[in-house]
Amino acid sequence: MPKGADAEREREYRELQSKFKEEGRYPGREEEVAARIVNKQRAEYGETQGGHALEQGGATADHDLPIARYDHLTVEEVGTRLDRLSRSDLRALRRYETAHKRRQGVVELLDARLNARPV
Repeated sequence: MPKGADAEREREYRELQSKFKEEGRYPGREEEVAARIVNKQRAEYGETQGGHALEQGGATADHDLPIARYDHLTVEEVGTRLDRLSRSDLRALRRYETAHKRRQGVVELLDARLNARPV
């Protein structure tokens, strides 16, 4: 792990590495794959230098969406936040979701909300 990773990310890295070795996945590349996964997560959550710069500048892809830190939410967390959104907000989220994350569960939730509300 590179410098700057916190204890939680270090633990996550070791657990992934161990899991891959036990399962026989990525033979000889367990460390590399585990490090890539953890580093990608660090970047997505703004825990890297580049990630911090993007977030501070407001340049993250989900910056203008009606749900704060949308990209970091699970399908269930997104679902709990949909009730308070307008129809145009729901359409914006659906456009973003199909263009970026492509989570089928979220798209289905959004479609259900859009179809349930009067035009």
